[in-house]
Amino acid sequence: MEEYKGKSVFSKIAMGPIWYYHKRENMVRRHHIDNVDEEIIRFENGKNMAISQLEKIYEKAVLEVGKENAAVFDVHKMMLEDVDFLNSIKNMISEQSVNAEYAVAVVGDNFAKLFAEMEDDYMRGRAVDIKDVSERVINALQGITKDIQIKDASIIIADDLAPSETVQLEKDKIIAIVTKHGSLNSHTAILARSMNIPALIGIDIDEAWNGKNGIVDGYLGKFVINPTDKTIAEYENKLAEETNKEKLLRQLKGKENKTKSGRKIELFANIGGVSDLAAVMENDAGGIGLLRSEFLYLEASKLPSEEEQFKVYKMIAETMAAKKVIIRTLDIGADKNVDYLGLEKESNPAMGYRAIRICLDRVDIFKSQLRAIYRASAYGNILVLFPMIISINEILAIKRIVCEVKAELKATKISYKDIPIGVMIETPAAVWISEELAKEVDFFSIGTNDLTQYILAIDRQNEKLDSFYNPRHPAVLKAIRTVVENGHKNGIWVGICGELASDLGLTQTFIDMGVDELSVSPSFILPVRNEIINCD
Repeated sequence: MEEYKGKSVFSKIAMGPIWYYHKRENMVRRHHIDNVDEEIIRFENGKNMAISQLEKIYEKAVLEVGKENAAVFDVHKMMLEDVDFLNSIKNMISEQSVNAEYAVAVVGDNFAKLFAEMEDDYMRGRAVDIKDVSERVINALQGITKDIQIKDASIIIADDLAPSETVQLEKDKIIAIVTKHGSLNSHTAILARSMNIPALIGIDIDEAWNGKNGIVDGYLGKFVINPTDKTIAEYENKLAEETNKEKLLRQLKGKENKTKSGRKIELFANIGGVSDLAAVMENDAGGIGLLRSEFLYLEASKLPSEEEQFKVYKMIAETMAAKKVIIRTLDIGADKNVDYLGLEKESNPAMGYRAIRICLDRVDIFKSQLRAIYRASAYGNILVLFPMIISINEILAIKRIVCEVKAELKATKISYKDIPIGVMIETPAAVWISEELAKEVDFFSIGTNDLTQYILAIDRQNEKLDSFYNPRHPAVLKAIRTVVENGHKNGIWVGICGELASDLGLTQTFIDMGVDELSVSPSFILPVRNEIINCD
């Protein structure tokens, strides 16, 4: 028996045969081309085929992990529509009279190298995406279909898995995923969590493990090869306990989120699109604590109209009936970008031109979304939430625009409700002025993902910093306590909508702080409810 220690991506136990996924590098050779125009047409056909494949992968991902997590494949598609990238390939074909595969490989390597050498960790991470996209085009040009066929349900081991490879795997054949490379906050890790698949990273993979039996302990970050009978028996008991726990959790449906002392906590769901509504209903969420409205923009090839947005918000509000639906206004920028907005590339996008900064600058876009939200408010219990706030002046500017929108709707005799407005507390600035902000809004929602990143000055996408990235850091918890106290002092409720809300080890802490609402991924609703019921 051998044991290896890695980092846990998703805390769950899995046992079964090991299947080694070997990535085969494309063999690309340089050839002289006599007819350059025909070769460029051939490249365009290969590129279009790659785009078509990405669209199918996106559709599959939406069904399995929701639109928010599937957005990475839209990013890959946008890379294949990038003018600089495409022109570089075409120029190389025409100037050097070389075959399309060779041009794609060289340009892809050059672009990847440029990104890999950037100072910003997020931009460095895009080098992997460029390589993945280039390889897809080369496969299309060579007529290679890269289907990943697994005979039996297995623990998948690999040096690394790209997001597209993770989604292409048959979900019912994946017992667990173990890789050498990757970050806890990478796209692949997020997909594994969304699919409820136990996963480990940081394990030195050995192809000789292929076909052997293994155990993945997502709680301890442990990978066991060829376990003894005694170890197998121990983990069979743990698996039985896990299964019983899941059955007990299903019995919690319909129960109130009340502590032993009778204190009630609101328990809502975070969603990234309409396709997540079924999971919200299935897991008995009390409402939607965070509707990431940018899915409407990421999925579109042009700016979504007011009418298109209104129909989606209306449908969600009607589906949720009297339950709260908190719509976060457009949070585009950073790792979420769309070509049609014409946003420039930034060296530090996480701290750049994004979210409310874009909305207050591009008021026409902002007003269109606000009109859609306020129109939809007549059909349900809608609240509106503004992200990346750092000053009172921003709130005052938002309020002026909201007043203009309401006046326009009133003048045209369109029904709307005077809905509550809230702000995301996800910057240190918002924490320290939360007492002043609380006087201007109806509620706070604490976005712990960005808040942790900004307080600790750590890029959460950088795998080299995983050991330093600590959402439970005393400074983060102190900031949350400060916000709750300042909110309550001024008579508003305070919720948490970041990943920290689903940390069962902190549920009691949040209750002690006085947090009023927790908003988590739909699959975490019942586990968090169970924790609340057992809290004092």
